[in-house]
Amino acid sequence: MKKPLLLSLATIAILGTTNVNAESMYDRFQAMELEMQKMKKELDALKAQDHASMMQKEDADEEESADDTEATASSDEEDDEDDDEMTVEEQLEEIQDSISNLNRNTNGNHIKFNVDYRFAVDNLQYKMADGSTQKNNAFMTNRLWLNMNWAATKHLSFTGQLAYNKAFGARSGVTPANGSFETFDWIANENAYDDTLRVRSAYFFYKNDTFMGSDIPWTFSVGRRPSTNGHLVNLRDDDHAASPMGHTINVEFDGLSSKFNLENVTGIDGMYVKFCAGRGMSNAAPRFNTAPYADTTSNASIDLVGLIFTPWSDGQYSINSQYYYAGNLIDVNTGTGGFDTVGNIHSFTANFVANGIGDGINDFLDDTVFFVSGAVSITDPDKGQSMLGSKIDESVKGYSYWIGLQYPSLISEEGRWGLEFNHGSKYWRSITYAEDTNIGSKLAARGNAYEAYFTEPLIEDILSLQIRYTYIDYNYAGSNGFFGSTSGNSVEISSTMAGAANYVDKAQDIRFYLRYRY
Repeated sequence: MKKPLLLSLATIAILGTTNVNAESMYDRFQAMELEMQKMKKELDALKAQDHASMMQKEDADEEESADDTEATASSDEEDDEDDDEMTVEEQLEEIQDSISNLNRNTNGNHIKFNVDYRFAVDNLQYKMADGSTQKNNAFMTNRLWLNMNWAATKHLSFTGQLAYNKAFGARSGVTPANGSFETFDWIANENAYDDTLRVRSAYFFYKNDTFMGSDIPWTFSVGRRPSTNGHLVNLRDDDHAASPMGHTINVEFDGLSSKFNLENVTGIDGMYVKFCAGRGMSNAAPRFNTAPYADTTSNASIDLVGLIFTPWSDGQYSINSQYYYAGNLIDVNTGTGGFDTVGNIHSFTANFVANGIGDGINDFLDDTVFFVSGAVSITDPDKGQSMLGSKIDESVKGYSYWIGLQYPSLISEEGRWGLEFNHGSKYWRSITYAEDTNIGSKLAARGNAYEAYFTEPLIEDILSLQIRYTYIDYNYAGSNGFFGSTSGNSVEISSTMAGAANYVDKAQDIRFYLRYRY
């Protein structure tokens, strides 16, 4: 074996055992990465050398006039070299063994962890319908995400995320009456509440390049799905897009999904369809009830089924659509403090996205993202029920549109600026309670919402900052309520409305954050 390769393997072994007391885990992994790069270079050189040897051997075999004695001597020499030299396959096997040992020494639990920590301070200002004001000039929060990933095979993997989100110190103003809503399952990790570490997502993911013998790549996943920070809303959140379209759904959810890539069978760029289903609340008795976990006489289980369809996406321009049906939705029962089941909702969304404007006009437009999205919600009330303040048994439609622009910074090389506007009608209803905006979901607004932000990397992609301004001008109440005619009542905002001091007319959130990801 070549001496450089022996030295590399020896170094890897040392790093995996005796270098435990290095200055930091970061130093260890940096050293390991350098050694791995050296090994890869040596492997490439060995492969090239082996290939050259094979070519020389073939040329030698073609020289039929070679002397038998010389051929025999040459053969003996080659046998001696074979005894001294390991084949490339043997060297590869030895390197793989060393890498396995390295993995065991550095990550014995076989799960890859990474950290996402954010400190944020928000300036919150509210103007109530009666003209009074409320505010918090410096609402400070800590948010921590611990991400876990492990690919057991090339087809099967696991992903999980633990989350912690709380205000600095203890937070006042939380009473039993409203505390139960703050820990509601849909927003358990987006609400700045206590110091509990909760499961934000946990699911396995299966993928394959063929489906039942056809050339259709597909995936299947079940668990606590990543259903917050979805498409388009992820731009301002500086995150990879999660599964749903953020215009109409942004909540934590338990369910399953299956995606089928249709590009190979249709010939249309980027075409795919994705089926989703989940349960937002389970109707089940307590564990130590007479019949544990049996259906109760209270609210029925909240279920959701949906379909995401992208008819075309060429990498620069795309058209996307989403439909879902949510059943057995709830509203607050003011008499009991619990919930009433009021009905169901159909939701339709479609958007157009340009990831780069034009074709080589200039670098600025090439790196600019533009999108426009439209959505419709249609209520389907249960018999004898009213939804969103409409008449009993009446189905009403709401609509919303949203436009956004994200472009390169004009004052730095890596920063991004963004501008967004959205509008919602009187009976508009989204399920976006987990949107990362402390004054309430801007995309749920029955009125107009404006937003501007600046995101700047400070140290590579590890440390970044963002300054964001969000302003919401409500035309109708109930934007962040539930689905009935109590908390979700779409009454017009005015200074003469009953209980005007309890309704927000205008709200703004100025946020600054520092975020560490590694």
